[in-house]
Amino acid sequence: MTKPFIPSFLLTALLSLSAMADEPFEIGKRLFTQGAKPPCATCHTLSDAGSSGQIGPNLDELAPTTDMVMSAVKGGVGVMPAYEETLSSDEIKALAHYVTTATDK
Repeated sequence: MTKPFIPSFLLTALLSLSAMADEPFEIGKRLFTQGAKPPCATCHTLSDAGSSGQIGPNLDELAPTTDMVMSAVKGGVGVMPAYEETLSSDEIKALAHYVTTATDK
């Protein structure tokens, strides 16, 4: 059986669409692991990120909702700093998308 021919321009377009679909997840993961200052991974455990922080809650166990993550990131919680002044609203949304998607596995 022969493989179907897919024109290179179509293959490129399909790969681009796939990358765009994963973009918020990847941006959020980068922010979680190193982009936010301080990075979320310093304090939180999240298996997808390979982090094992002991200061904040274990996000794998907590499995927060998008609203919970957005609220915590914007305003801070306890010793967690607020990131509303240092991250854009799109970055906060990407971070919330990452955490909720990573804990929903």
